[in-house]
Amino acid sequence: MHKLTGKEEEVLELMWQLGECAPKDIVALYEEPQPHVNTIATMVQSLERKGYVDHRPQGRGYIYFPLVSQEDYGRTKLGGFVDRYFKHSYMNMVSALVAEEKVSEQELLDFINELKKQS
Repeated sequence: MHKLTGKEEEVLELMWQLGECAPKDIVALYEEPQPHVNTIATMVQSLERKGYVDHRPQGRGYIYFPLVSQEDYGRTKLGGFVDRYFKHSYMNMVSALVAEEKVSEQELLDFINELKKQS
């Protein structure tokens, strides 16, 4: 997957909220001052070139829709984060979460027990 800019990621997140939408629908979700519709249209087209969204004609314009789910994108981002900051090791990441008391030992044990039940 191509890397997204922060603004492209922001637009994609709004598209996940909306589902199928036109750039003007995305603009409507912004608080004032809203970006210009042409700015958002340019970002949506960039997302399309990168393979994250597609479109279909509707009237004189286009309706855009995400091709990548939020969950799949999140998994990709998480993998890159783990690779970059935790030496490609999910266990190093979990160890850091435990050390920082973001995840308790009991939560880990509960998670392991849930995994065993699913197997």
